[in-house]
Amino acid sequence: MAPFPCVLLFFVPLFGSLRVSSSSELTFELPDNAKQCFYQEAAKDVKSTLEYQVITGGHYDVDCRVEDPDGKILYKETKKQYDSFTWTTSKAGVFKICFSNEFSTFTHKTVYFDLQVGDEPPLLPDMANRVTALTQMESACVSIHEAMKTVIDYQTHHRLREAQGRSRAEDLNMRVLFWSLGETVALLSISLGQVLLLKSFFTDKRPSTLGFGS
Repeated sequence: MAPFPCVLLFFVPLFGSLRVSSSSELTFELPDNAKQCFYQEAAKDVKSTLEYQVITGGHYDVDCRVEDPDGKILYKETKKQYDSFTWTTSKAGVFKICFSNEFSTFTHKTVYFDLQVGDEPPLLPDMANRVTALTQMESACVSIHEAMKTVIDYQTHHRLREAQGRSRAEDLNMRVLFWSLGETVALLSISLGQVLLLKSFFTDKRPSTLGFGS
């Protein structure tokens, strides 16, 4: 079960298509020597924000690139553990977001990213055009809504940190286990060698008898 409230994807095709709403959170597995791209359609003059973080695998780093509909690179970073990027679309079209693990030869990565496109619709249908002040009940609803959004963001980040910490702990545990097994084998080999060496010191060596013909 995924430790975060988001969709878990495995082996997403390189040129697969992803249509999301104003906000989308995804966690997917990025194999070694692999590259995965996601596509988002957006209108002109829309503010968009991309935030990503590597949860497990290797040195917890990944390459990321964002391109506009004309193929112009808006954002490009290599071997980043986590980062965020905000931009405003200059034209309408399909934007491409690619994550690459091509520099890794044997380590799989698990990557989380949150993509937000445009502003959130108002909580109340007529909030944008109304001229009167909000009632006490409406103000309370808006305050609770904003507070719950903050709680959800904090929960997501804490769950990501917990998953990353668990991965680090399990990796360290395996290394300690292998190191302990190696030390055990080395101690047994040295002990056996010492026993055989001491035994050879106390073993009576019979002189050889040479027979001569008459």
